[in-house]
Amino acid sequence: MQASATWHQRIRGDGLDLHVAITGDGPPVILLHGFPENGYSWRKQTGALAAAGFSAWVPELRGYPPSDVSSRRQAYHLRHLVEDVACIARATAYPRVHLVGHDWGGVIAWTFAGMHAPLLDRMVIMNAPHMQIYAEKVWRTSQLLRSLYVGIFQLPLLPELVLAAGNYRIIRNMFTSMPLRPGAFDGEAIARYVDTLSRPGALKAALDYYRENLRSNGMALARAARTDAQTLIIWGMRDPALGAYLLDGVERFAPHAQIHRIEDASHWVQNEAPAEVNRVMLDFLGAPTGASGDD
Repeated sequence: MQASATWHQRIRGDGLDLHVAITGDGPPVILLHGFPENGYSWRKQTGALAAAGFSAWVPELRGYPPSDVSSRRQAYHLRHLVEDVACIARATAYPRVHLVGHDWGGVIAWTFAGMHAPLLDRMVIMNAPHMQIYAEKVWRTSQLLRSLYVGIFQLPLLPELVLAAGNYRIIRNMFTSMPLRPGAFDGEAIARYVDTLSRPGALKAALDYYRENLRSNGMALARAARTDAQTLIIWGMRDPALGAYLLDGVERFAPHAQIHRIEDASHWVQNEAPAEVNRVMLDFLGAPTGASGDD
């Protein structure tokens, strides 16, 4: 089977320009990456989506070059992150899009579903909790210890210095030691992630996602999100950062949600178990339907 071509667009988001890689033709699936990754984290999904008749739209989130980087912490408020996705959805020329999000991308996806229901068809969440469940669990479970890094990220300057030390040694080690399945990230993937974060202002921008939204009403938007969309949650059960108890009660916020648990995968589920993730995701999305808004 011949691989689908990928092309690139600059799309105006909510005040910043976003770099978006597009693979395939057909109904759009927007894939949102997490921290400290970038759009390359979806490299094992885009070809499968294109082969199934979809187009995979993979943005670099704001603050992740070659998308625009703002030095203003307030630029990373969740409202702006969500509006960026709305701008991409409208740029597809389809009335509705499928949305896939992992980690921070999942938080954005949950919030987008609550704020832009008319633009959303189906949604896939990978190892990203609904933030209301997170808020309820964090003080009563091991999640508090798992999330200590979030508090550390609130400090000025020090997190940037520590993460960048030794040619980003901590981040490199994260991708080699945290995955349950060896080889989930090869040297090229890790080099791409480090290269992005080493660009001027990028590491601060990535950390400002945590800083801005914990200091503003950003997380309140996420906690308030509700969706009636058909939702698939794929969860690597050996996630060291997010406990599986964060799935408890998800039907309160997504009554049409179904959960697929992958027992022998950790946080990086789409990279650790790509074949299973792709199979389950494509079964959920079904055969592509719908016509372009230009038709």
